[in-house]
Amino acid sequence: MSNLLEVNAVSKKFGDFTALNNVSLAVPKGSIYGLLGPNGAGKTTLIRIVNQITMPDTGFVNLDGEPLQEKHIKDIGYLPEERGLYKSMKVGEQALYLAQLKGLSKKEAKTRLKYWFDRLEIGDWWNKKIQELSKGMAQKIQFVVTVLHQPKLLIFDEPFSGFDPINANLIKDEILRLRENGATVIFSTHRMESVEELCDDITLINKSNKILDGKLTDIKRQYKTNTYEVGISTGNLSQLEQDISSKFKTTPAYFKTLGGELKLNIKLSQTEKPNDLLQYLTSKGEVSHFVELIPSVNDIFIQTVKNN
Repeated sequence: MSNLLEVNAVSKKFGDFTALNNVSLAVPKGSIYGLLGPNGAGKTTLIRIVNQITMPDTGFVNLDGEPLQEKHIKDIGYLPEERGLYKSMKVGEQALYLAQLKGLSKKEAKTRLKYWFDRLEIGDWWNKKIQELSKGMAQKIQFVVTVLHQPKLLIFDEPFSGFDPINANLIKDEILRLRENGATVIFSTHRMESVEELCDDITLINKSNKILDGKLTDIKRQYKTNTYEVGISTGNLSQLEQDISSKFKTTPAYFKTLGGELKLNIKLSQTEKPNDLLQYLTSKGEVSHFVELIPSVNDIFIQTVKNN
């Protein structure tokens, strides 16, 4: 898979403050790429550089194999965290205006807007003013004008802010559908559960430096600890716990079940296999729960930032 966006050794200072320090990353075509980091890490500065709102001090950016330049503005759709709609304008009037700024004719803009307004069931908002809409409703309009011109690269900064769970899922499904139709997405958020559900690759920036990047599955594999969460029941739970703890490294586990099983986290050595563990456990009692503990993005985020 080739890369749509390549950031090469980009640095940016504002006075004495270093916002980005020699950051490089590559966003594969047709992927959803998570751009993560604590507040003030440098994510927004990087997004602004990609959008040519500001320029890097050193380094360069390529889009689809070419040095980033003014003509590429039409190839990018950007949904900023701080929304930018004009509150006193009517929804339809504003959407048409913004679509034409992105190079669409009025006729084509109306056709595409009708498609999206029907799809998101917001057709009756056309003559409402933005100030009459809730935050979530206005967010839907901003989403539509971001994707309307079918850009190669979509950048969503906290796209679910202001949405209730139903509409958050609706927009999540639309992002996945856009990816399936060929769009490349950069996704910046503090909602780690959304990263788990959406992202193919991630980069983690902390204190202006990139400290982690790669395919999400590979990173999870790198951080896993060969630990299994188990629930097992038998006539004598105390004796069962002693037997298991004498053979394996265990710690208490906390998960909800309907029964009174013994709940343990069991960490295996590099030479021990999960099948052997499961066979041993079934010889000791009735196994009701057996799950490998795969680190979440949230766990990885916290651990990596603390270590850094």
